[in-house]
Amino acid sequence: DPEFVAEVDRWFNNGGEPVPPMFTPIHLRGLELTNRVIVSPMDMYDADDGLIGDFHLVHLGSKALGGAALVMTEMVCVSREGRITPGCAGLYKPEHEAALTRLVEFVHGRTPAKIGIQLGHSGRKGSTKLMWEGMDEPLESGNWDLIAPSPLPYLPVSQVPREMSRADMDLVKNQFVEATRSAIRAGFDLLELHCAHGYLLASFISPLTNVRSDEYGGSLENRLRYPLEVFDAIRSEWPAAKPMTVRVSAVDWYEGGLSADDSVEVARAFAAHGVDAIDVSTGQTLAEEQPSFGRSYQTPFADRIRNVAGVATIAVGAISGYDDVNSIVLAGRADLVALGRAHLYDPAWTLHAAADQDFAMTWPVQFQRGSRKPPSGRTDGPRPRLELIRGGATRGRHQRWRPQSAR
Repeated sequence: DPEFVAEVDRWFNNGGEPVPPMFTPIHLRGLELTNRVIVSPMDMYDADDGLIGDFHLVHLGSKALGGAALVMTEMVCVSREGRITPGCAGLYKPEHEAALTRLVEFVHGRTPAKIGIQLGHSGRKGSTKLMWEGMDEPLESGNWDLIAPSPLPYLPVSQVPREMSRADMDLVKNQFVEATRSAIRAGFDLLELHCAHGYLLASFISPLTNVRSDEYGGSLENRLRYPLEVFDAIRSEWPAAKPMTVRVSAVDWYEGGLSADDSVEVARAFAAHGVDAIDVSTGQTLAEEQPSFGRSYQTPFADRIRNVAGVATIAVGAISGYDDVNSIVLAGRADLVALGRAHLYDPAWTLHAAADQDFAMTWPVQFQRGSRKPPSGRTDGPRPRLELIRGGATRGRHQRWRPQSAR
């Protein structure tokens, strides 16, 4: 219904020139993002003892050139023992900081994008093979010791982690602080703390992985205690004008695990400590999880947190079309939208989304001759900004990508 879409455009833009919702700017503290698109953090498993190289420069640099307002690193591990695999990126040596500085300088010097770093620790899910060699399988040799809130292995064949002592907790917190200081020197615009997907900090939050009997276990308030201590330590170092986000698993997709109601309380707790937005993912806490996959299947949790807890959110998960991004932002379900696989498929996804909607986005001068889609047939006109799916639409289901699904 073109008239309905036009009316919605006028409402969203307060009667001004219609702009697709995904191309409206947004501020987080002192950071202005030119649109609502984020390149989601995605592990590439291409580092050498934590050191990234040319691959990451091209990988993330191309996404920054491709129009996304914010490009996120993969989870950058705060210690050698905090890596998931031998190929994971790290920030625990001077050469790591130098390599990340090179990446930041390229993004800032050659693109209008901003770049954020995600810091994390693998916890009980560390010391495993590269994804394409055997996802979550323990290394055949060269393993390192694992730590976790409780001595519970991820898989029956996984290494049993050591339950963290107070000394372990202090050490890891200090490693996060040191990595934060390095990230400041490298020039990152935003910092995200990884508290999702069953890694160390997430393992404290979930009752499925935290069975401690001290002040760090039991109630949700207690289970949040250590992640909040780490957050506070980082926030006190991170510049006040720069935003911090936290990625959470809103639900565990398993009986007895975190619920949607819990996620609202988790968001409120981090908001009380100064978080600027919650990056809302789900699951990956237990291998036995039973998620309900589907198009934008995690967006309802971002919607709930934003509109019940009153915290800005980032929607992520099985979002691939610009009509989805426009709809999510327009409806107030999330403030920003992170896309992963869509950017692997098309590094210039955001620029192409602008061209398809006939929106005049600024292209790199080197690419300007391609700023309009080359003619190829009778359907080259701009596509609608929103599409209404009526009866007859396919009922295909999204599935979480696994290495074997590509074979």
